[in-house]
Order: sequence, then structure tokens, then C-alpha cells
Amino acid sequence: MKTLIVGSKGQLGRGLQACVPPSVEIVAHDYDTLDITDRAAVAAMVEAVRPALILNAAAYTAVDKAETDADAAYAVNATAVGLLADAAVAVGARLVHVSTDFVFDGTSGIPYAPDATPNPLGVYGRTKFEGERLAGDGALIVRTAWVYAPVGGNFVRTMLRLMAERPEVRVVADQIGTPTYAPGLAAALWTLAAGGITGIHHYTDAGAASWYDFAVAIQEEALAAGLLARAVPVIPIATADFPTPAKRPSYSVLDKSSTFAALGGPTPHWRAQLRTMLNEIKIHG
Repeated sequence: MKTLIVGSKGQLGRGLQACVPPSVEIVAHDYDTLDITDRAAVAAMVEAVRPALILNAAAYTAVDKAETDADAAYAVNATAVGLLADAAVAVGARLVHVSTDFVFDGTSGIPYAPDATPNPLGVYGRTKFEGERLAGDGALIVRTAWVYAPVGGNFVRTMLRLMAERPEVRVVADQIGTPTYAPGLAAALWTLAAGGITGIHHYTDAGAASWYDFAVAIQEEALAAGLLARAVPVIPIATADFPTPAKRPSYSVLDKSSTFAALGGPTPHWRAQLRTMLNEIKIHG
């Protein structure tokens, strides 16, 4: 199964390439080799490759910057998805598109089911929601959240740096979601794609946490792994104490029961996956 991976240099794109099934031949591109906002470029690439599957791991993820850079966010998160969808239809390929928990407003109080009504709070969420619409009815859309990996910019790596540099760290404690280890998400996407599944599905690691809970766990696991030399106070703060340009959902846990059924079982707990990631850093740097 020839597969075109878009967004190949990001955390998820790298994860997808690291666990390619034996029966799959991949062609991988990132922004430096394919402008996915250019209709002609996308159509030409897809026609040249003629993949059976297109995996879109590209996204504009600078949530706060998107508030003042809406055109760029829309181009990558929405327009490009429509171009990939059109190109997929032209060659008979299936599109797999990755979306986000930010399509929800966080007022539910219970995990959001795939058919829950989206109500994004900011530009990032609105552009990702529009991307879901433009992906088309035949696409597989997988919403995820709080993605991190051993490489790239993410919350875990930021916390490790701050905990090594500062006498204390202050972390928001009233936003609840679920961390997601990128390699685990990548493996799930390959499984779902191989099953021919379409429609909207949710995938994160198991469990739920606040950013504060996540930070505390990062320090505890990093100390146990020898990645930090000392513990520093982790101080919980309210969202109101850390104002940002973009408003974030206060509760964005995703209901993954239908996805777990398709995968044949639940994912590992987020803390177990965190431990796996830190061990990767310990071994490989």
C-alpha cells in the first residue's frame, strides 16, 4: 500500500515513519518539499505518487499565534486539507486527517464523544474544525490532544528544561485533558487506516490529567530515570493567573471507546507512555 505522508518532520510524522507496516511503501514530504496550500503542487504530487493512502500529519499548531495569524492557520489547517481531499479523490486514495480536542469548548464535564457538537473557542480550533469538514465524508478523521514525543517542541521537553533551570515552575491546574505519546498515536493511525475505517474517531492515551498533574508526573518520572538532578516545587496556578491570547477548553477529555473497539483494546495509560518517552530520551538523548 503506497502511502503519502504529509508533515513528515513533525512529531507525528516522525512517529508514522518509525512504525511503517511491512506492507507499506511511503513517500514523505514536509513544508520544505511540498507546499500543501498550493493546489497545483498538491495535485501534481499526488498524481505523481498515486498513493492508496494519504496521511495528513501537517498542522499549524501555534495556538496563541493563530489569533493574530489567522490566514496562515486557515491555509494549513483548513484549505490544505481540502486540497489533499480533492487530490485523493482524483486518484482514488483514502485520506487520513488528524484533528484536535480544541474543536470543543470544554464545558461538557464528561468526555466528548466523536459525535458531540463542536464549539471551538479560538482561531486554531475553528480552523481545525473547518479542516474536518473539508476532509470529506470518505476520510478518516482522528482527533487527539496534548501530543508529545522525544524530539520536537512539546510540554514534556519544556518542563524538563525549566525544571533543570529554575528554582520552581508554575503550571495551570484547571485545564483537564489527556497527554498523548506521538509514537502510540502513529501506530494507532496505521491500524485504523489498514482497517478501512472512515468518519470521526478519538485517540489519546488512557486516563486524564491537568497540566499540573502532567508536570508533577514528568518531574517524578524524570528524577527516577536520572534525567533531573533535583526536585523543584511545582506550583499549581489558575488559568486566570496565566493569561494567553487564545482561550483554551477547560475540559477536553475525549471519549475513545469506539476507537478502542476498532483497535481491539484500550491504549496504555498516559503515565506509562510518559515513562516510555523519558526512557527513550535517557537512551538516545
